[in-house]
Amino acid sequence: QVQLVESGGGLVQAGGSLRLFCAASGVIFNFDTVGWFRQAPGKQRELVATYNGRGMTNYADSVKGRFTMSRHNAKKTVYLQMNSLKPEDTAVYYCNRKNGYSDYWGQGTQVIVSS
Repeated sequence: QVQLVESGGGLVQAGGSLRLFCAASGVIFNFDTVGWFRQAPGKQRELVATYNGRGMTNYADSVKGRFTMSRHNAKKTVYLQMNSLKPEDTAVYYCNRKNGYSDYWGQGTQVIVSS
């Protein structure tokens, strides 16, 4: 069974930076697509960024140019570098890892951006 554990969230002022981590345990595959999603209070969960097994990344328009996703396959870890944070980035951030056979989610890490 694969488990995903997010960390790195916290409280930061607008304009600041945070780096989120998603560590996986269990059997995972380099061809997995990994993603970061977020859910703000009263809103639906939305895509933030994805990174597929071919090294291609995709970002939501709202975070392009500010967020950077990376992965270290040997460490089974995925990162989300968040710069120039805005109050509207406040949400619980979730890590996702999937392929054609499985779909796993972490428990989330809270990010709060104060104005």
